[in-house]
Amino acid sequence: SNNGNNGKTGRFGKNQGKSMVIFWLVFFTFCLTQFLISRDKGNILPPRTIKILIWKWPYARRTNLTGNVCADLYDIHGCHLTDNQSAFNQADVVVFHHSDIYPSVATLPTEKWRPHLQKWVWLSLESPTNNRKINQLNGIFNWTMSYRRDSDIFIPYGELVPNIGQPFSIPKKISHLAAWVVSNYRESHKRTGVFHSLQKSMAIDMYGRANGKPLSKDSLLQTISKYPFYLAFENSIHQDYITEKLWRNSFMAGSVPVVLGPPRTNYEVFVPAGSFIHVQDFPSTKELAEYLRAVANNETHYRQYFEWKKQFTVKVYKDWRERFCQICKKYKTLPQRKIYHNLEEWINS
Repeated sequence: SNNGNNGKTGRFGKNQGKSMVIFWLVFFTFCLTQFLISRDKGNILPPRTIKILIWKWPYARRTNLTGNVCADLYDIHGCHLTDNQSAFNQADVVVFHHSDIYPSVATLPTEKWRPHLQKWVWLSLESPTNNRKINQLNGIFNWTMSYRRDSDIFIPYGELVPNIGQPFSIPKKISHLAAWVVSNYRESHKRTGVFHSLQKSMAIDMYGRANGKPLSKDSLLQTISKYPFYLAFENSIHQDYITEKLWRNSFMAGSVPVVLGPPRTNYEVFVPAGSFIHVQDFPSTKELAEYLRAVANNETHYRQYFEWKKQFTVKVYKDWRERFCQICKKYKTLPQRKIYHNLEEWINS
């Protein structure tokens, strides 16, 4: 009979053991769930703040960095911007704007001890034509930051963002067909030749410092908006080099862009095919001028160039802080061991 009792106890012991295992499993699962929930709320182990040092402000346009800029303005958290060079040793990322370093590599803090994991970023919104002395910068930078889609940190001049049912109207137009605003005027530019040739077949009003008719920031879009077309001619022709001439001067003003830049297929990566007219769509400037006249005289056809506004609105990037905060957004996905051994080759590719 003793043996029988022992058997019972053994069975009871087994059951009790199972219950304990189940209890601890449930308890552990509960704790893990609570941990994950609280971690997602940011209560446990908040992500490390990434410190970004702006070595020099692009074009010396210093902007206010008080407060938590990235979080407050752009909802990007765990990101600290500073322009205080004495924070060099604590910085995770140091950004160097090309036009501030190209006169001489000596302006780079290469003599300083560079923290082991610190990343150096080469920044430029200029085209390869306008970026000088790149060959001296090989083997120095980890990441690139530019208007090119294949940059490590892609910072376009503008983009189209979904438009939540915002009404739009096309500004009233005057009889002159097109406007062109140009400050950097050179006879050697391809665009200057196209302009002269086009001018023989149609009326183009030229503005800007180049011909003594500068437009203030306030009057720029207002003036352009009166013209059916705007000559969004880039100063040099390179992949992805599509500047504020398209985004701000044309799209924001409400004037149809006539573009000269990379091929049509490259523009179509960024904007709908029917939102612009490409100089290369025509065998000659004479035929381009004839087409522009025909479109301007046909309201239905002209309106088709604004169809995109039913779905999209333009976002133009003006604030450098927003661009710098993007580094934190991308930080985790960026290659940690990358070095541009031949920066020049990449830039000119």
